[in-house]
Amino acid sequence: MRTGGIGGVIILIWLIIGALAAGQRGYFSSSNDNCAKAGTTAVTVIAGPLNYMGVNPKINCQVPQPSQ
Repeated sequence: MRTGGIGGVIILIWLIIGALAAGQRGYFSSSNDNCAKAGTTAVTVIAGPLNYMGVNPKINCQVPQPSQ
């Protein structure tokens, strides 16, 4: 039995569905990248089909500013 191959295919399909959801939300279209946008895009792709079940992951992060 090759269950590893089936598991890999399922994970690949899961991530493709997540990437489609991120594309539909416009996360790949803008060039204004910051910590929150990159995190939200990554979490949306990882959430996969859950995006179509009402999950709308958002990431908020603060990058430390240099001292003056």
